[in-house]
Amino acid sequence: MSSAPKLPISNHQSNPSSTISSQSQPPIATPAFRSFISRLTSSLRQGFSRRRPWTELMDHNYMSKPETLTEACSRIRINFNYFRVNYVTLIAIVLAFSLVTHPFSLLVLIGLLASWLFLYLYRPSDQPLVLFGRTFADRETLGMLVVLTVFVIFLTSVGSLLTSALMVGFSIVCAHGAFRVPDDLFLDDQEPASAGFLSILSGAASSAAASAAVSHV
Repeated sequence: MSSAPKLPISNHQSNPSSTISSQSQPPIATPAFRSFISRLTSSLRQGFSRRRPWTELMDHNYMSKPETLTEACSRIRINFNYFRVNYVTLIAIVLAFSLVTHPFSLLVLIGLLASWLFLYLYRPSDQPLVLFGRTFADRETLGMLVVLTVFVIFLTSVGSLLTSALMVGFSIVCAHGAFRVPDDLFLDDQEPASAGFLSILSGAASSAAASAAVSHV
């Protein structure tokens, strides 16, 4: 009597190591972090779209010495409202150049930012921080990060470097604003006065915080 034909059986556990590694591999980024990056990128693009032409900023035909201090302050105010994004970009370039020329300070700031991101902002709320066998509550973690930030900014050379770079950047902005005659500038009344990188970053941060709260719930 002939035996019944055997059906082929596929073995899904032929390579269990790959299955275990694929399941145990953590996600590259949390939804809140991806939302923050996406929101920040779109906000930066929107902010840079308000940038004025650099040729208009550096037009030497409209450069002249102000007669009085009041005139200089008026020019700075008008030029800042018009060239807001360009001025912030100049300050950011000066700050970035100072950090690049001082790699130790740059590494310290990157480490500080990473500590805030991964130990507090984007750490799952149901997973407490455990260091050296001790569990830290959220309030204790926040306190340690604040103390670390104060120490890095005010008690090391990083703080003096940032202060010097910001002072140089603001000096360049104020000098240009005082010597640039704003007679040819026309401000858009529909453009919000608070538009800028500070509002961009705050909007991105609030969006990321809302996304993180939703994902934790």
